[in-house]
Amino acid sequence: MGYDIFVDDISTINVDAGQKQVINTLNPHSYVTAKEDKFFEEALRSSDVLLPDGSGIVLAAKQVYNEEIQKIAGSDLHIYLLEELNKTGGSVFYMGASQHTLDKIHERIAREYPSVKVGSYSPPFKPEFTDEENAEIIKRVNAFGPDVLFIGMTAPKQEKWLHTHKEKLDFKIASCIGAVFDFYAGTVIRPSQFWIDMHLEWLPRLFKEPKRLWRRNFVSTPLFLLDMFMYRLGMKK
Repeated sequence: MGYDIFVDDISTINVDAGQKQVINTLNPHSYVTAKEDKFFEEALRSSDVLLPDGSGIVLAAKQVYNEEIQKIAGSDLHIYLLEELNKTGGSVFYMGASQHTLDKIHERIAREYPSVKVGSYSPPFKPEFTDEENAEIIKRVNAFGPDVLFIGMTAPKQEKWLHTHKEKLDFKIASCIGAVFDFYAGTVIRPSQFWIDMHLEWLPRLFKEPKRLWRRNFVSTPLFLLDMFMYRLGMKK
């Protein structure tokens, strides 16, 4: 369906690969959004790794290509990379979210991954940054020089921001993981493993935030499924 999706085991992702790696995620909503936002589409397509973060992507792989792949959420990548950094005494930088959320992240990492060095910056909460604000963000990241840079702003803002500025940023891996900041901080509770295993993680989230999430579930999902069946029937290539 036009995207080169990561189908390997997450353990094959190496922090010390010798070159910068941009890791993004794809779900049905971002697929549909990218059809209208070409710069977002460019950012996703240019990713070095594009994770199948959504049961819809897993379903499409099965329906269109008869291939079994594993869903890998941003939360899965986040924990995997923290575990790897903890083994080596590596460093991670969180850019995005409120200072309160970042403080909670610092506290939890200190308990769970004591060997990881942590930096963070809470940028202004606004749709677009000025040139001066972008320069300040880049300066903060590069002064810390992280092995892994996590960006937590809403999609598609976060992916487009990283795509625009990645050449100016110092990192080994950079990944846009959005809501994972709040999940890990505990400021937003992720649905239980029961819902995740049932491929219904979206349902309790929809009940909690209907105003924000209704469009992705009742507009983006049907449009994605329509495209999926058109690809399966050979009506799209």
